Amino acid sequence: MPAAFDVPYDSAAMADSVPTPGVSEFERSVKAGLSARIKTLDSKYFYDSAGSALFDRICELAEYYPTRTETTILRRCAPAIALAAGRGAELVELGSGSSVKTRILLSALDRPAAYVPVDISSDHMLGALHSLRAHFPGLDIRPVSADFTEPFVLPVRRGEGVRLLFFPGSTIGNLHPADAESFLRRLRRDFSPQAMVIGVDLKKDEGLLHAAYDDALGVTAAFNLNILERIGRELDAEVRPACFRHEARYVRALGRIEMHLVCTEDHMARVGDMPIRFHRGESIHTENSYKYTLTEFTTLAERAGWHSSAAWTDEDGLFSIHLLAAG
Repeated sequence: MPAAFDVPYDSAAMADSVPTPGVSEFERSVKAGLSARIKTLDSKYFYDSAGSALFDRICELAEYYPTRTETTILRRCAPAIALAAGRGAELVELGSGSSVKTRILLSALDRPAAYVPVDISSDHMLGALHSLRAHFPGLDIRPVSADFTEPFVLPVRRGEGVRLLFFPGSTIGNLHPADAESFLRRLRRDFSPQAMVIGVDLKKDEGLLHAAYDDALGVTAAFNLNILERIGRELDAEVRPACFRHEARYVRALGRIEMHLVCTEDHMARVGDMPIRFHRGESIHTENSYKYTLTEFTTLAERAGWHSSAAWTDEDGLFSIHLLAAG
């Protein structure tokens, strides 16, 4: 599941989007995605305040196994991670969100020098940090509001301990494997970390996947549809979310679950000065979530220059946490 980003399409299939003065990146992305032959929206735009709150609700659903499973694994492996990191580590979390899992790792670390949360939804992140500061009153917390899929700058490093990247939530699965490899390589190059803790969802029964991405209460559907609501709220746009339904599809050949918004009736929409025609049955592809075997992910990480130090899974083999060392 989402968590911070995804380009669920091949870039060659996208329509050209020439930067125009006064037009936001969000609007350019929406126009390009909805004018493409296969309509798409970039899932990093799921995470406005409303979308972030909906995703927090998804994480609490009975069907959504990743959050509770990863949390259980992290409680078990956090002492080993802390031992490997040593005293005075700087923890940099990509896509911090509500920072629930962060407490487990921070509690295990030996006198961490600083905690640097990075998130695209700054309001949601800053709200979560109030309780984190109360829980760790002496910790130097240095939030960064950024889209971590794009180049950004971290604060000056604190202390002489290791820089430990923390990337939970299986967010790496939102990237095409080739893009995931490039992303992991860029993290090594740009931030010179010594190690990284990363959550990776594993391949499993399709029924479990469909339930996790299309829950009975419809929270995931609301989360998916919220991107259309956001377009209506933030852009000069006329869209009709009521004309779409949420759909999750598992594509076995690609090892990924896809999220779509399927049009239920022919209609016209508009974003800025661009009209958009929708046909009944046509879909907007909003997210991919790739699943891996342990070997598949370890091989990908090694191609990106990381060495697998350890990996932990739950007893049912649903999810994994990897400790990677920079090569």
